[in-house]
Amino acid sequence: MRADRRGVLLKKVVSFLMTHHPRHAFLPSSAVPFRFVAGASDPPAAVAMGEAAGVLQKKRALRSQIRRALKVFSPAQREQEDVAIQHLVLNSPWFKSSKGLCAYISCEALREVDTSKIVAEVLKNSDAEHGMKVKKMLYVPRVEDKNSHMRMLRISNIEDLVANSMDILEPSPVDADQNERADVILATQPVDLFLLPGLAFDRHGRRLGRGGGYYDVFLRKYEELANQQKWKQPLRVALAYSVQIVDDDLIPMTVTDVPVDAVVSADGVIPISPAALERM
Repeated sequence: MRADRRGVLLKKVVSFLMTHHPRHAFLPSSAVPFRFVAGASDPPAAVAMGEAAGVLQKKRALRSQIRRALKVFSPAQREQEDVAIQHLVLNSPWFKSSKGLCAYISCEALREVDTSKIVAEVLKNSDAEHGMKVKKMLYVPRVEDKNSHMRMLRISNIEDLVANSMDILEPSPVDADQNERADVILATQPVDLFLLPGLAFDRHGRRLGRGGGYYDVFLRKYEELANQQKWKQPLRVALAYSVQIVDDDLIPMTVTDVPVDAVVSADGVIPISPAALERM
């Protein structure tokens, strides 16, 4: 009976992995996905579940460590790094040349790198260097449910943002004329850039989020869309405080985790992927 139960469990695990974790998932070369390793006494399902539990435990521990570091991060140092990071982004050729981007709205309570100046600059829709108006499309996140479902909706004014139940600013689902906001997944034109938050990053592109999976699910969905439409993939650029950049062996990765192309900190831009090395 026990063997039968293990057999059923194995089938369920394999079915889940085949459905939700496609083998074509892109990871840094040193990342290790779940592996079915048959031991002398452990069935494959037990090994896979054991590895998954180990990864989750490591992620929880690292999240706690980074949250503690952010909590004691001095306000003066944080403000200094906010200014430096936004200055680097705003003056970069890859930002200036972007015609459309998805960017997070920073939250003080979450101690995220500030994006207010970046968002304000995009919403100005101006190009001072060339003295002409340039329409940059800006999409920002709206969480729809607790099942990792997040949309990126277009805004044209800071007043398009409203506070949700957690006091995080999000775009309202409809505009002032009660028209549904444009969804980047349904857009006919691609975006060039994603500005991404997170808790920890390393110099190989690994990203540790907050555990909800919202960005990983969205990024994979947009990757599939870009492939279908034959669009160039947007650059995935993370913004990080100095205390959020960790050693290369600390962030565990699975096939559901999406790496970033580059990290921007107060010390400069770290291009990682071939796309970033070519375009940044």
